[in-house]
Amino acid sequence: MKNNLEKVRNIGISAHIDSGKTTLTERILFYTQRIHAIHEVRGKDGVGATMDSMELEKERGITIQSAATYCSWKDYNINIIDTPGHVDFTIEVERALRVLDGAVLILCSVGGVQSQSITVNRQMTRYKVPRIAFINKCDRTGANPYRVTRQLRDKLDLNAVMIQIPIGLEGDLQGMVDLVAMKAVYFDGAQGEQIRTEDIPVDLRDEAESKREELLDAVSMFSDELMEAMLEEADIPETLLHDAIRRATLSLELTPVMLGSAYKNKGIQLLLDAVASYLPCPTDIENTALDLNKDESEVMVSHNPDDPLVALAFKLEDGRYGQLTYIRTYQGTVHKGDTIINSRTGKKTKVGRLVRMHANEMEEIEGTGSGDIVALFGIDCASGDTFCSNDLNWSMSSMHVPAPVISLAIKPVDNKAQINMSKALNRFTKEDPTFRTYVDHETSETIISGMGELHLEVYVERMKREYKALVEVGAPQVAYRETITQRAEFNYIHKKQTGGSGQFGRVSGFLEPLDDGEYEFVDQIVGGVIPREFISSCDKGFQKALEKGTLTGAPITGIRVTINDGSYHAVDSSDVAFQQAAIGAFRQGYPKAVPVIMEPIMKVAVEGPSEFQGAVMGSLNQRRGVIIGTLEESNYTVVEAEMPLAEMFGYSTTLRSLTQGKAEFTMEFSTYKQVPKSVAEELIKNFASQKKEA
Repeated sequence: MKNNLEKVRNIGISAHIDSGKTTLTERILFYTQRIHAIHEVRGKDGVGATMDSMELEKERGITIQSAATYCSWKDYNINIIDTPGHVDFTIEVERALRVLDGAVLILCSVGGVQSQSITVNRQMTRYKVPRIAFINKCDRTGANPYRVTRQLRDKLDLNAVMIQIPIGLEGDLQGMVDLVAMKAVYFDGAQGEQIRTEDIPVDLRDEAESKREELLDAVSMFSDELMEAMLEEADIPETLLHDAIRRATLSLELTPVMLGSAYKNKGIQLLLDAVASYLPCPTDIENTALDLNKDESEVMVSHNPDDPLVALAFKLEDGRYGQLTYIRTYQGTVHKGDTIINSRTGKKTKVGRLVRMHANEMEEIEGTGSGDIVALFGIDCASGDTFCSNDLNWSMSSMHVPAPVISLAIKPVDNKAQINMSKALNRFTKEDPTFRTYVDHETSETIISGMGELHLEVYVERMKREYKALVEVGAPQVAYRETITQRAEFNYIHKKQTGGSGQFGRVSGFLEPLDDGEYEFVDQIVGGVIPREFISSCDKGFQKALEKGTLTGAPITGIRVTINDGSYHAVDSSDVAFQQAAIGAFRQGYPKAVPVIMEPIMKVAVEGPSEFQGAVMGSLNQRRGVIIGTLEESNYTVVEAEMPLAEMFGYSTTLRSLTQGKAEFTMEFSTYKQVPKSVAEELIKNFASQKKEA
């Protein structure tokens, strides 16, 4: 099957929590006739939004997993991924943006640019994704799309230009003026399905003229013909203006701003038109891969359906019929019965079932062309693997995976739960690269780590529901780190004499702080005082020593180890001897290097009515927070602070009671900083008493 790639759009819908992403997607599916009735996110009808297919999502009214669907609009095929807004599920947004060509950034016309909008925008910038901004909820009290457009410029540094202005606002929102066509557009019928176009109302003409001038000024530099037409003061054809906006959007130098209300069914069809007109098709985007046969040299992906296959598995799901693997094809085609190769493992697999996804429903297809997003069944792979046909060995560049910052100990209640828990953990770690699990050798507890309390809460809940694994949960643990603050030398001899050959190795050198990075090993051995084959053994030993620090048992990071001397024995030196010598050398030097404990610092944004500003700031200060800034918009305040993660447990309950449930907060990992002396002493004391008990 060959696609007309010009008519394909792979788009993501991203935003801050509660900006209306899922509601907007629901309307898009309705207008493109993929669904025939609209369901709400917190639906009274008990159905819930189409894209929130997980029970948990319906109950909480949030999106946890990004859902994929596709629809057709005026002969364009649009693949849509609705992504979560909570920062705990940031990997879902990362992996969606990795495979998408364009995005719609949704903003609330009252809340404006909020903390998660900033994160999502940063992710879009990282993957060079062209975007359209859609200001939703223009029917809400306090709606101000002009202010939100200013915030897009000031806070996100986007060249945001309105291509529509509202006709009425808040409860009086009637429609909008299209500044490209210079027409007023209204949405009639019970669900806004009938579009009515009229002349611009008299009282809005001046404003429409001045906003159109702004639009023309912004896009004229992307089209010489448009510039000429403006200089000659000639009539500007719509197609000319559309082309210029498209060119400017694709170059990432312009963000067209549209507006409407998804809940009130206004403006969605125009947004679909804009997706088709301004966002890129697969061939507009340059994608690169690494040729594994040629020292990972960078190669351009052709997008040509006649070339050998290159596809990226970007998301895994445990479906009713086994593992479901979402793939984005970059070049070539995939058909049922084809043999594809996983370039990471070299394993060959036959394509059995090929489906097109619509949230949790699926449609069987025979084949798919390049630039498409589809799903495969029964393929064993990990998230981020590349599939190629026989004659290629390429790997698509990987996505950014943030490190987990919070851990929990979990304990199965009985043997049956133990078996089910293992299955669940196996599944989740494969699905989600930010979710990690390991067994603590000292306490024999199973530890799960993730991006936040909500992230781990959802996985524990999924274990109970999907795998019938009942587990007891321990208190949340912060992912502390240890590091050193000064240089220290070591000179250590490992000597062990047993019957037969013994063990011998001497390692000498120094430790020093490493500003950028986790660990670096420097080999300055000359004259063969340590034979070459044992240098890597020393490196292995040092890495093993970094696993647990002596202050709190936390991993050690930010350290450079240099070895410059040593000695060996012709018979007694071995790989094991030098590993042990390196471990001993590290333990000798580490206390002299003045180790300190580092803790994860989160960037927290609390939003709520201004009357509670004092109480909110007080609550953050009490928790060792550093207030970075406050922002006031009418009677609404946003307080931004840097907070130790250790102090954020249970904060949602405190905030609710302080603000009568009217404020909300979001947080994301910012950096690691040294803990205050009093906290460090407490942590060291706790670790010592745990060791005694063990």
